[in-house]
Amino acid sequence: MSDQEELGPDMRPGDAPDEPLEEDRDSEADQIEEAAHEARPADPRLATAALILVTAVWGVTFVQVKDAIELYPLFAFLAVRYAIASAALAPVSVTRLRGLGRQGLLAGAVLGALVALGIGLQTAGLERTTVTNAGFITGLYVLFTPLLGLALFRTPIPRELWAAVGLAIAGLALLSGVPQGSASGDLLVLLSAAAQALQIVMVERYANRFDVFGLTFVEVAVTCVIFGAIAIALGDLSIPRGTTVWAALLVTGLFAVAFAYLIQVWAQRQVSATRIAIIFSLETVFAGLAGYLFAGDRIGLAGLAGCAAIFVGIVIAEPAAAATLRRLVPRTVRSPA
Repeated sequence: MSDQEELGPDMRPGDAPDEPLEEDRDSEADQIEEAAHEARPADPRLATAALILVTAVWGVTFVQVKDAIELYPLFAFLAVRYAIASAALAPVSVTRLRGLGRQGLLAGAVLGALVALGIGLQTAGLERTTVTNAGFITGLYVLFTPLLGLALFRTPIPRELWAAVGLAIAGLALLSGVPQGSASGDLLVLLSAAAQALQIVMVERYANRFDVFGLTFVEVAVTCVIFGAIAIALGDLSIPRGTTVWAALLVTGLFAVAFAYLIQVWAQRQVSATRIAIIFSLETVFAGLAGYLFAGDRIGLAGLAGCAAIFVGIVIAEPAAAATLRRLVPRTVRSPA
């Protein structure tokens, strides 16, 4: 190649090439789009299977968490749990934080605050009520998703959703009469379901915009900091002791948090909102089975009727939840070529 060809038709030998214009450099938006295509699952069936595994882990570990927080303070347990998850994610995530930019860091912080609110309320409720109650009431985040869309974004909802609301209220009333249960515990779990519904909406909004590992690490680390601050303020933070507590910390920290949140963000790039709503509702089933098999939950006919009413309400609400997610999520990222 000649000097003229190398320099270009409008340049003479000896001329210095122009500095690249600022707008020609990689912008933060370009980095976001590149991250959106990274680690995209090739097969939706793989993503679906991964999400089912996540919901199974969440459901079954209700029992472990309930046993552990009877022996170790609640917020100290959550702080150590999320510290373990942060440590597990750090080796593959820290180097990616710069690529998130300020918007990505803020997104992760928002998700972390929502996780802390949802998991904190859920665990506090689980401390007071049965595993089965907590599991089925948690599943109501499927119903809360369209209701939040209506309240916050004026997203229209179908009439059948109100039937789902009625069934959920009836189910909660029946569960409140379970002897082993607790009205205050059920209320805390119900509030946690609303926070988790908002977290799912925000994950759906952010999943295609930022790097999976970086976003998940910030989310988990912020949650750890929040729980750690609360535990220190209460004077509860101490070294965990005992097989029951450490087993629960390791299983929930590594699998129910680090693995599960990473899979959630990764798989929601590919799986439709409708399928996500259906898969996540299975957590109630896994929790109910775990409560019956491992925690000795025997909630009687009224309790079973309440669980059935809630589950039917969740199934009715699923299409509305999926439609709300589709309306709320901006389609700003190009599809891969």
